[in-house]
Amino acid sequence: MTAPLGVILAGGRATRMGGGDKGLLMLRERPLIGHVIDRLTPQCATLAINANGDPARWDDFALPVLPDSVADQPGPLAGVLAGLDWAAARGADAIVTAAADTPFCPADLVARLQAQVGPSGLCLAASPDSTGRLQRHPTFGLWPVALRDDLRVALTDGLRKIVLWTDRHASGVAVFDSVPHDPFFNVNAPEDMAQAETLLGRA
Repeated sequence: MTAPLGVILAGGRATRMGGGDKGLLMLRERPLIGHVIDRLTPQCATLAINANGDPARWDDFALPVLPDSVADQPGPLAGVLAGLDWAAARGADAIVTAAADTPFCPADLVARLQAQVGPSGLCLAASPDSTGRLQRHPTFGLWPVALRDDLRVALTDGLRKIVLWTDRHASGVAVFDSVPHDPFFNVNAPEDMAQAETLLGRA
C-alpha cells in the first residue's frame, strides 16, 4: 500500500505538567515530539504537526503546522480534520495520526493499521492494559480523506469523542503488544517523564 501522510497531534495543553506544549518537553535532550518524528518519518510519505497558536514555536522541526479549522479547539478530531484537509490538498488518500507525547510509538504503526483497515478505510490502534483489557488509542489511527466532509459535519454538530465517530464507520482495530511496555505510553505528569527516561534507558 502507498505510504500515507503523517500528522502529529500536538494540541495537548499539559495542565498536569504546568502548562505549555507537552511535545516540546525534553526527554534525553530531545523534545518528546522529536522522538515521535523519528519513529514516523520512515513510515510516512511526509509529516505535519497539528497545533494552534504561534506556529513559530515548532520551527526547529521544519514541518508544516496545521491549525484546527474548527473553532474553540474541540479536541483531537479537529486535528484529524485539519490533517485530512491538508492531505486532500496534496492529492493524498489517507493520513496516519500519532500523539506528540508518545515517544515509544510503534515503528510498524502504519503497516499494522493498513493491515487491519475497516471497510470505510478507518483503523485505530489498541493495546492491552495492565489487566489485559484491550484499550483503543484513538489519537493513533489511519483516516481516509474520503470521510473528511462527514467528519466536518459531525464536529459542527458537536461530536467530540473520537470513537463515537469511528464506530459509526466500522473502524478496524490494530492490536499491539504491551510487552515489555505499552508502545502508546504517553507523558501526562512529571512521574510519567521519569518513567519514560527509564524506558528509554532500557531500549
